[in-house]
Amino acid sequence: MVDVILGLQWGDEGKGKIVDYFAKNYDLIARFQGGPNAGHTLYVNDKKIVLHQIPSGIFHEQKINLIGNGVVLDPVTLKKECEAVASFGVDYQKSLFISERTHLILPTHRALDKASELSKGNDKIGSTLKGIGPAYMDKTGRNGLRVGDLLDKNFTTQYIKLRMKHQRLLDNFNFQEEISQWEEEFFDAIDFLKNLNIVNGEYFINDKIKKGMRVLAEGAQGSMLDVDFGTFPFVTSSSTISAGVCSGLGVAPQKIKDVIGITKAYCTRVGSGPFPTELTDATGDFLRNAGNEFGSTTGRPRRCGWIDLVALNFACMINGVTQIVMTKADILDSLEELMVCKNYLINGKESNVVPFQMNRMKIEAAYESFKGWNTDISKISSFEEMPQAMKTYINYINQYLGVPVKYISNGPGREQIVSIK
Repeated sequence: MVDVILGLQWGDEGKGKIVDYFAKNYDLIARFQGGPNAGHTLYVNDKKIVLHQIPSGIFHEQKINLIGNGVVLDPVTLKKECEAVASFGVDYQKSLFISERTHLILPTHRALDKASELSKGNDKIGSTLKGIGPAYMDKTGRNGLRVGDLLDKNFTTQYIKLRMKHQRLLDNFNFQEEISQWEEEFFDAIDFLKNLNIVNGEYFINDKIKKGMRVLAEGAQGSMLDVDFGTFPFVTSSSTISAGVCSGLGVAPQKIKDVIGITKAYCTRVGSGPFPTELTDATGDFLRNAGNEFGSTTGRPRRCGWIDLVALNFACMINGVTQIVMTKADILDSLEELMVCKNYLINGKESNVVPFQMNRMKIEAAYESFKGWNTDISKISSFEEMPQAMKTYINYINQYLGVPVKYISNGPGREQIVSIK
């Protein structure tokens, strides 16, 4: 069977640590979508490492890690990641596998990404400029190159043809020097990638399932950035929800069992787009600084706000979430009062529905107030020890969502997770 771990907000929920925590219970960990715009932060032997494309189970011995066909892969980033992982003593040559159907991010994709943002002026989406969007556009436009194409003797010819198509779209931009520099790194990384374990991903993973192996599917970004169900057009270019597991790995829906959703105890967002509970005051600054809310991939400061249960309920619904992990609960330790968004006020009317086009209307958050717990919870190891004010906060969220919070992360450490029986 396949269990899924994914984000329920706008990404940055701390998925890397949670996948790493759960990985010991699984045989195979697989990334099913996204690209190097994702940054999953882990602490291994008290040392920080950020993974962008390699599944977060890579630091567990005897585990298989698969990059699925739903991912768009940057060979340059992958090479650097492999070198970083190897510095921790991990033999990625044995444990890392890549689906041959995985699409490649080319140097010209990065240029197209940059050109697209420049042309939008003040209406920028907030792209990380990693080439993810253009790579997915080529995939759906049936123009892309895939990892399996690397093994074809005509790969360079195919690359040149696609580069020329891209170049026609870049005539108004002077990116030639940048593209040439990127290409030098790209072809060096391509030679590296050819020597990794390239497999027929869908047969590979289904064979393991048939043998009784437990699979954990790892998502990137968050549900509110899903290309269909997120805050369009301020979204990513892939299916970040549980349905994306099937198309991103080649597994059937009935193979999916548990969907583990991750939410912060508050809310953050990087880049542009609607954010009903955003705080632009001292409390927002406090959450940003206390939670170190700066993008692990870009370093950009994250917008911060109170937890949004309307959006969270929506994400639980479309994902079929069976249990929740709440991260960064310790960041709220010193706050006197906590607020929880229970409804939206749209044109003066209360609503508990995420509207079709959030950026076309003025949405105000209607809040429920809670007393803060004013206790350092970072060393607490059981839910029974948690302060009553925190239990009240969690119980309200459980009742609202109808899905239980089963785990609480109370610090950045690998084992700082409290299980709720």
